[in-house]
Amino acid sequence: MRGRVRAAAVGLAVAAVLVSATGTAGAQAPPVCHDHAAPPGPAAVEEGPVPVPPLPVQDPPVGGPALGTCDLALPVGAPPVPAGIDAAGWVVADLDSGAVLAARDPHGRQRPASTLKLLTTLVVLDRLPLDQVVTGETEDVQVDGSRAGIGPGGAYTVQQLLSGLLLNSGNDTAHALARTLGGVPQTLELMQQRATAMGALDTRPATPSGLDGPGMSSSAYDLALLLRAALRNPTFAELTQTRLVQFPGFGAHAGFMLSNDDPLLRSYDGALGGKTGFTDAARHTFVGAAQRDGRRIVVALVRGEQQPVRMVAQATALLDYGFAMPAGLAPVGTLVEQAPVTETAATASPGTPDGPAGVLPESSPVGWVVAGLILVAGLATGVVYIVRRARGTKDGPGPD
Repeated sequence: MRGRVRAAAVGLAVAAVLVSATGTAGAQAPPVCHDHAAPPGPAAVEEGPVPVPPLPVQDPPVGGPALGTCDLALPVGAPPVPAGIDAAGWVVADLDSGAVLAARDPHGRQRPASTLKLLTTLVVLDRLPLDQVVTGETEDVQVDGSRAGIGPGGAYTVQQLLSGLLLNSGNDTAHALARTLGGVPQTLELMQQRATAMGALDTRPATPSGLDGPGMSSSAYDLALLLRAALRNPTFAELTQTRLVQFPGFGAHAGFMLSNDDPLLRSYDGALGGKTGFTDAARHTFVGAAQRDGRRIVVALVRGEQQPVRMVAQATALLDYGFAMPAGLAPVGTLVEQAPVTETAATASPGTPDGPAGVLPESSPVGWVVAGLILVAGLATGVVYIVRRARGTKDGPGPD
């Protein structure tokens, strides 16, 4: 009897070990990238002494598995990347199809600086009438960084404030728009909802202007998503290509002309516009787009420097690279239209927010099928041994 029990136990134990091994082998471990959880240090003073927990790292990566790399993602047969591209992360994609043509560390999380104003703009365009009048307040003027030039008591339409936000990267206009949306906390919540819904899951806004704040992050991939979405709005498409616009004065201060500070618009034939950004912690960021021969391409760069190659020159080289990419090469990923549905969300049922009992999202379904078959085989081995012993047969030498 002890031999029968021992045999059955051995069968079960072997099956259990194989189940464990199969589950581990079936699961695909996410790539280990130093900046995929949170932007690298040193943190900005504004981020505070206690770090904010990072956003979850997406596995599989949004846009396709090849975009989970920490390094280059290039199609088979692609030409070499132009020299002098030193930004920590970048993406080149077809603006219309969403095909990602090439990338480097596309989901590496960095601080976006003022490129985050694209997300602020999307929320404003969704929720505020362009002709709504906003009165400037002292608190708008007191924000740090670049300003468009609004003042206390000045009257500005939402469209004029958007002009200051996009052309002159006005942090004062960002604050005024946030007030109009219900305040900074409400605006940040709306920005987060918008980013999450569109699949920009590396993005967490901490300020409406892009100034550094606790937990702030985005990525080259997300910035390409944001500009792609923004350019679908006719108002944004017109504003981002505007070179000069009349801006109202306030009190005794006369009105003046605002000029667009996008260097790509001034230097690249076919430029559709874009947005620059800089803080000490973020370094230089840029996202822009251009069209050529009926094709439109978006480029996004994060954590770059102006030396030895200026950011606009890096963006120009990557746009040229995208336009010259040979036809027929398979893209390395895609810019998504909305947040992907996770396995857990797809299988969850009411009352079980984490999905059905026994489902482990991090394991491969195929691995679990194989594991189940092995478990059945292990049980069968023990049962056969018991039956054969009961019939007086013996599988081999050994004590009873």
